[in-house]
Amino acid sequence: MTSGTPREQLRDLISELAVVRGRVTLASGKEADYYVDLRRITLHHRAAPLVGHVLLDALEEAGFGPADVDAVGGLTLGADPVATALMHAAASRGLDLDSFVVRKESKAHGLQRRIEGPDVAGRRVVAVEDTSTTGGSVLTAVEALREAGAHVVAVAVIVDRDTGAKETIEAEGLPYLYLYGLDDLGLA
Repeated sequence: MTSGTPREQLRDLISELAVVRGRVTLASGKEADYYVDLRRITLHHRAAPLVGHVLLDALEEAGFGPADVDAVGGLTLGADPVATALMHAAASRGLDLDSFVVRKESKAHGLQRRIEGPDVAGRRVVAVEDTSTTGGSVLTAVEALREAGAHVVAVAVIVDRDTGAKETIEAEGLPYLYLYGLDDLGLA
């Protein structure tokens, strides 16, 4: 069992389980000598609860506590377990926080919704993602959320790759929060 604060435990689990060394092409098209596969963390029995609690703490410390945020979510698939972990962490603390899923495009059948889960119209939401390179994926979610009438108050990710996402998100007028940078994981 890993010791230390929950934040330190999560960092250690990311380093141990999610950092894969070797040449890879990222979603942005850029190449890297390693890949941080955070689904190995967000879907892990011990790490997922830590994701929820550590990210919830970070949001609260940044001024996005339960009175300021109604729901969390982002572009499927990377954001789904992050949002669910946050929702469960909040519930364990007696707090109300919904989660939602943003589809890449609207369904062609049924209710034809692009955003699944509780309605986000008129609600304060945080767009989440597991890791961000350029910020493009999370901004796709932000655009869909704004079109649905949500008030996006911030973007939060577990790992920032320090390749422009922060600047891109902040240029859209949104605070950008992340738990770990490459330095924290020994990758810089």
